[in-house]
Amino acid sequence: MKVLYAIQGTGNGHLSRARDIIPALQRKNVELDILVSGTQADIKLPYPIKYQLSGWSFIFGKKGGVDMWRTYLKTNAARINKEIKSIPVAEYDLVINDFEPISAWACKTKNLPCVALSHQSAVLSRHAPKPKQKDHLGKIILEKYAPSTSQYGFHFKNYDDNIFTPIIRQDVRSIKTTPGEHYTVYLPSYSDEKILKMLSNIKDVKWQVFSKHNQKEFISKDITISPITNEAFVHSMAESKGVLCGAGFETPAEALYMQKKLLVIPMKGQYEQQCNAAALKDMGVPVVKSLKIKHLDKIKNWVYTDTKIEVNYPDLTDEIIESVLEESLTFKKDKQF
Repeated sequence: MKVLYAIQGTGNGHLSRARDIIPALQRKNVELDILVSGTQADIKLPYPIKYQLSGWSFIFGKKGGVDMWRTYLKTNAARINKEIKSIPVAEYDLVINDFEPISAWACKTKNLPCVALSHQSAVLSRHAPKPKQKDHLGKIILEKYAPSTSQYGFHFKNYDDNIFTPIIRQDVRSIKTTPGEHYTVYLPSYSDEKILKMLSNIKDVKWQVFSKHNQKEFISKDITISPITNEAFVHSMAESKGVLCGAGFETPAEALYMQKKLLVIPMKGQYEQQCNAAALKDMGVPVVKSLKIKHLDKIKNWVYTDTKIEVNYPDLTDEIIESVLEESLTFKKDKQF
């Protein structure tokens, strides 16, 4: 069976999950090719990538949201269309897609099946939590960005059929956790200056900040700002008192799995993160709307309390991959008759 596994390269979560999904696919003895499109990721895959594409990336800003102007400048419709036409999806028995638009639209234009295996699939379920404030445009973008013919999703809870609890990568499952003295911070849509200014108002607390905007480590009193690497970030979380991060998926899920107290700040204008924040809030995780001084007391309150959320995230990766492959084989047999 020849499989194309296509991964979104904007942010780190998709590639983090792929580090466990790829070995699971390899254990099934499939002929596997990997496609990655997009920029902004800090994590590298330790596997050969057959197709490395520019794709369609949303560029992180420095004020708490997506930099729409830089995103617009990076969006080249002619290039995207050329990339869509360049991917030979018809040569594959199965295309598995983690919110990757190029292969998804290549399948759609050729009327071929595309199996979504992503967090976004779960977010779109009518049973998954949604923010009180409606965002019709954000929902449409999430639905149309990487179209699929069948869906398997990951979320903080099993909200629906074919929604599974998070894939926690093996380097997180195997690491020893300790109740350390610092807090780990990852807020890629804020500038280092903004984070530094805010956190410096909380005295006698140590912060380890991981940055997308700085390639050199520097220290300011109790705050260390470092470029993000996979190993350093995982160790920092494992040895932390708690984790302050955006309302993405993988980092909050890993913090919960490590039984660290968690505080999230969803990106502005990012529907998926608003949905995640609604789900986490339902679970008891504190949510702060933005990194503004008016929310300082909420952050301080989180620092000085010890609220942790109990979760059960078993390792189901092989079972999930088995289900995806079985459904694909069934679909092919049905189509032949």
